[in-house]
Amino acid sequence: MRSLVLASCSPRRVALLSEAGFEFESVPPHVAEKFDVDLTLRELTVWNAIRKGISVAQAHPDKIVLAADTLVALDDQIIGKPADLEQAAQILRRLNGRTHEVCSAVFICHFAAARSATFHEVSGVRFRRLSSATIENYLAKVNPLDKAGAYAAQGRGAEIIAKIDGSYTNVVGLPMEKTLAVLAQFGIHPKVS
Repeated sequence: MRSLVLASCSPRRVALLSEAGFEFESVPPHVAEKFDVDLTLRELTVWNAIRKGISVAQAHPDKIVLAADTLVALDDQIIGKPADLEQAAQILRRLNGRTHEVCSAVFICHFAAARSATFHEVSGVRFRRLSSATIENYLAKVNPLDKAGAYAAQGRGAEIIAKIDGSYTNVVGLPMEKTLAVLAQFGIHPKVS
């Protein structure tokens, strides 16, 4: 039985894999996420996912390693994680009433077998029209500092999100529809309850 390692400590990715029935170990990658404006949204998320995955796979060559990266873009401008609450409020004001893209890239590899797969998913997210009070209230309830775009689709997301076109789990941080299919190609399946 091959074992799975998630190259992340993201509580959202851990929850998505757990809820899908996977058994896995969570190992934080020791690489800094790149934020290079010369790359497109898709290129940057793929680059970050590969770097995270390889850093963990080198220490776990016999295991199947899954890494992911999620970023937000508005009008082709990439929006990462906010540095502080003031920047989080600025980001939410920029996204206010508009549709933006959320891109998650996933890298799955088996180092010992020299085998890997990379894919990405893009979803469109339209924000509601938000008043300053709504933004302040949302930021008081949610920690935006570890989230690309300063928000989360899950939990209180309905307070600020009007519509999601595409994969909901992609917006959360791991496109489960594609991830399930690719993990199966590596012999990784959810446990049967």
